[in-house]
Amino acid sequence: MPEFAQLLEGYRRFRKNGYATQRDRFERLAEHGQSPKLMVIACSDSRVDPAQIFDVDPGEIFVVRNVAALVPPFETTPGMHGVSAALEFAVNVLKVRQIVVMGHGKCGGCKAALTKELHGAPLGKGGFVANWISQLDEVRGPVVDEHGTQGREAERAMELAAVRVSLENLHSFPCVQEREASGDLVLRGTFFAIFDGVLHVLDRESGEFIPEE
Repeated sequence: MPEFAQLLEGYRRFRKNGYATQRDRFERLAEHGQSPKLMVIACSDSRVDPAQIFDVDPGEIFVVRNVAALVPPFETTPGMHGVSAALEFAVNVLKVRQIVVMGHGKCGGCKAALTKELHGAPLGKGGFVANWISQLDEVRGPVVDEHGTQGREAERAMELAAVRVSLENLHSFPCVQEREASGDLVLRGTFFAIFDGVLHVLDRESGEFIPEE
């Protein structure tokens, strides 16, 4: 597997350069544990690595990545709630002070939600993805009414809508509500355009995504 061999080569470079130059940091993290004050919820897409985009060191951000950077609503039904578990840990144990939802351009999950191309697919052949992105079904309607289901304009509208859905769902968690009410937690929405490298930040007053300079 040449791909894995490349990973090992990268590991060797890391051991020689990255680990060696930051050895004190890693030793402190190993001894004292992590204490990041910021959580980032991002897409699994290989092109959008939060640590690279925000240029942070190990231990500085707590990251959860999944298809389309989605946060499901608070639920008490049985199941494997991975995002909810990570959120619970970040808010209640790590006491993060900010949660950043980061959507991105050319998101395959958002495009599939828009086109419904995986609708009805069996589990293991697209069904898991279809079920996951069904969280966007409610916002899909207005996007389709205005932009249709094809083209960059429609895709971007869905990508931005997905960030808003995740933020709304975050507010459904009691632990988030409590920390927000006390002023100990702030939620932020962002969008990274991979085609031009510009980060957009959701302005809470206008509701618009503003490019960061």
